[in-house]
Amino acid sequence: MGHPQERRRADGGRRRGDGRTAYGRPAYGGARRFIRALPPLVIVGGVAYDVATPPAYTAAPLFSAAPLIAAPFFSTPTTLLTGIAAVLASVGLHVYNGTVDQIPALTETLTVVTVSALALLVNRVVRRSGERLASARVIAETAQKAVLPTPVERIGGLQCAARYEAAQADAFIGGDLFAVQDTPHGVRLVVGDVRGKGMEAVEAVAVVIGAFREAAEQERSLEGVAQRLERALAREGTRRHGLDAFEGFTTAVLAEIPRADGAGERSVRIVNRGHPPPLLLYADGGLDVLDPAEPALPLGMGELAAWPDRAEERPYPPGATLLFYTDGLSEARDAEGVFYDPASRLAGRIFPGPEELLDALVDDVRLHTGGGSTDDMALLALSRPAAGQPERRRTMPVVPPVPSVPPAPPDRPGHQA
Repeated sequence: MGHPQERRRADGGRRRGDGRTAYGRPAYGGARRFIRALPPLVIVGGVAYDVATPPAYTAAPLFSAAPLIAAPFFSTPTTLLTGIAAVLASVGLHVYNGTVDQIPALTETLTVVTVSALALLVNRVVRRSGERLASARVIAETAQKAVLPTPVERIGGLQCAARYEAAQADAFIGGDLFAVQDTPHGVRLVVGDVRGKGMEAVEAVAVVIGAFREAAEQERSLEGVAQRLERALAREGTRRHGLDAFEGFTTAVLAEIPRADGAGERSVRIVNRGHPPPLLLYADGGLDVLDPAEPALPLGMGELAAWPDRAEERPYPPGATLLFYTDGLSEARDAEGVFYDPASRLAGRIFPGPEELLDALVDDVRLHTGGGSTDDMALLALSRPAAGQPERRRTMPVVPPVPSVPPAPPDRPGHQA
């Protein structure tokens, strides 16, 4: 027995005045500004300390620390200038105190010179490591594009946009996946999340994507596509041996959007295998959570299932947008441990197209988490243009004003107001 879908309406749009700075950049920018200011502040602090204390006290440790602080974060010339400034400050203070001809003064100055030279060496090592990391990033980005190519902007009469947000800044690909394809049966897509991390997860992603590309063209039903993915993962697990065998599973949601019928109507058929439910955003700001009527096990656990796959069909009206995502979105937490709820955050908001929706969503989740995340996040949005709707350039989302009384939406079959 199915249950009524959850119907969510806006109590008013949530306005934001921070523009595109919600990527966490204010926090990161503030940290960078502090680091930039730290070496000169340490030197100035050392000078103030030396002037304010008796000659028996020395600020040499602070002068030595300044170039070491600069080494990992600044260029070689800046690190060199910081070291020179530290040495000059040390020598100048000894001249000011009249101790420049004493052995302790010479020892302290040589210490600052030596540490500054070591800071230059550290800077060189860090820069070389950064160059190698940049090369690794290029390789990882190329691998991501090969495994998860960016979908075309228009496919089967729909507008399409996708995002892949890695949890780590230096990572480009992980266990989240998406693919969308125009087939003789309509537009078909898959969004999923492979259990595990590292190369095994990437290999599982490649298996699922490869099997989907083939099955989406050949299988007449969406249920058949899901079964092909199930068998592909089972074959790969059998092919492997010992510790290399697949021991995980893949949550996934598959969808099919047939071409419009004679009356111009379109629908979406969905098979959900243990994945977060998609959202259907309407042109008037309404939102439906497309929960499955019956729960199903993830891919890779099909032999434990008590019933076969069954696709569920929903209306897909003009102007509506389908949003698919992985649990990196719905399980993102703020500082107090509160999960991000995409349905409540998006309800009542209107976006010109899928690109704007995903831009705003990425902004909002990073604002929610403070810029950090512990899991990768894959997003896929498909919009059905309204009749006569012109092509739109990428713009910021349009947020409706807060009404005193939210207008009641027209009743839709199977929806709960």
